[in-house]
Amino acid sequence: MSEQTKETEATSSANSQENKAQAVKSQPKEERELVNASPSREDFDWESFESGLNEEDRKEKAELEEMYENTLDELNENEVFKGKVVRITDKEAIVDIDFKSEGVISLNEFRYNPDLKVGDEVEVMVDQREDKNGQLQLSHRKARTLNAWDHVNKANQSGEIVQGNIKARTKGGMIVDVFGIEAFLPGSQIDVKPIRDYEQFVGKNMEFKVVKINPEFKNVVVSHKALIEADIEEQKKEIIGQLEKGQVLQGVVKNITSYGVFVDLGGIDGLIHITDLSWSRINHPNEVVEVDDEINVVILDFDEDKTRIQLGVKQLEAHPWEALDQNIAVGDKIKGKVVVLADYGAFVEVAPGVEGLIHVSEMSWSTHLRSAQDFVQVGDEVEAVVLSIDREERKMSLGMKQLMPDPWTDITSKYPVDSKHTGTVRNFTNFGIFVELEEGVDGLIYISDLSWTQKIKHPSEFCSVGDKLEVVVLELDVEARRLSLGHKQLEDNPWSIYETKYAIGTEHTGNAYNVFDKGAKVRFEDEEIDAFAPARTLDKEDGGRVEQGEDINFKVIEFNKEFKRVVVSHSATYKDEEMKQVKKALENQTQERATLGDLDGLAALKEKMENNE
Repeated sequence: MSEQTKETEATSSANSQENKAQAVKSQPKEERELVNASPSREDFDWESFESGLNEEDRKEKAELEEMYENTLDELNENEVFKGKVVRITDKEAIVDIDFKSEGVISLNEFRYNPDLKVGDEVEVMVDQREDKNGQLQLSHRKARTLNAWDHVNKANQSGEIVQGNIKARTKGGMIVDVFGIEAFLPGSQIDVKPIRDYEQFVGKNMEFKVVKINPEFKNVVVSHKALIEADIEEQKKEIIGQLEKGQVLQGVVKNITSYGVFVDLGGIDGLIHITDLSWSRINHPNEVVEVDDEINVVILDFDEDKTRIQLGVKQLEAHPWEALDQNIAVGDKIKGKVVVLADYGAFVEVAPGVEGLIHVSEMSWSTHLRSAQDFVQVGDEVEAVVLSIDREERKMSLGMKQLMPDPWTDITSKYPVDSKHTGTVRNFTNFGIFVELEEGVDGLIYISDLSWTQKIKHPSEFCSVGDKLEVVVLELDVEARRLSLGHKQLEDNPWSIYETKYAIGTEHTGNAYNVFDKGAKVRFEDEEIDAFAPARTLDKEDGGRVEQGEDINFKVIEFNKEFKRVVVSHSATYKDEEMKQVKKALENQTQERATLGDLDGLAALKEKMENNE
């Protein structure tokens, strides 16, 4: 170190000491005296200075802290202790666990045990050593949960019955507190019968059987139904062993479906089919019974294992046919209500459980069968005549049309042969038209009796259903209830006139309105008659051919009145004229003037014309 450096440090030290001396002088006199009287820094008791306790007091405090820590170590948070309930308040239970202070537990943790009282021993765990009030907080739920899985597994393996408290409703079932674990109770496992009000079970203590455990997801499923079924199974065996056909039992309606009613017979179910509920016809079983109704039933049948039991209710009463008035006979008038409709007829209940059928053909004198719905509706009150009655087979047929006069009674006076009438077209067949003259009186017009001149392939070409049509009575068969009608007979047969006008050999001007490969259709003047010209007769004298739409002369070469057939030819109109000329020339030639060559030429011409014809 240089002399200059040493001198500088000495100067700085002197200045520092001088500053400290001045700072001491500036302090109050009392503080300067305390500083001068204080021991040196090495001998100063800083621990006493910071704690405010002397050495003896500090020693006593350390001993107390050691005792406290040792005591807390005994209260392991993962350990279950036994405690005794010493006091119960509105919200908490005070429990003594032999600790320096008593612990508290919320009464919510004892919801499963509403009978908790002072002196009861309970399992607890430390939840919080000291809360903000310095109170020891204990948990009964934690202690129960810690041991719960062992209990649950044992109960599942052994089938032991466990106690549980239903805490709340949840989707599909209930939440149950079992050994402090929240287990799931499916709705289908609450009881053997369907449950409609789940809320009635909330808060109840019930017995359960552990049926399923999933350790991975900490899921437990319990069942109360399993316990009931075990009891029922014993009852079932006893009941099944005593079942007999015809036996009358009392049961409770368990379930109602559209096809029948399930009845609980005391552990075993039976089915009442809808047809066995009442002698009267019903639409749904709930018209007769309701769920939970107590009813008497009779055993109708069961299978060999007696697992399917068929029951009946109506069989407990006498059949209504047995109570039916014995004086009812064929021809009697009877009233009833329409209970069922079908296309073929209506079933009418004439007495409770007694039905008769009105066939649709007996609803009206009309021969046109329609649906029964066109005449009656379900619920209608109707009057009918008894047509037949079979008490042994329990069948009755009724009729409605018999209450109205039969339109065929005086048919000969109303519709004599050759009389003219107006009817309604009802329907078609391939061979004719059915025309209704009045309700119950129909007649048939054959397709050949529709028109004198038109060639009709199907009646729909001539008229439509519902049209009014003028007719004439051609034939009347009273026994067969059959009328034969005609329409064309309202006019004279024009073919009688056509027979003279269009005689074979007569010529007429006609229009070839349709020319085709096989010939042409020809219409004459304003007549409704059509003729046919074969293709070979359409050649013209100039070598041409008759064209479609052309007006030209035709000669009648065939006429058939019965089949309404007229055949004509155009070529015949000029070829016949050539033949006449040849014949005339031959007659005018004299043998004297005739030469051998002339005769040969005429003979050749004649042969040619004959071949063409």
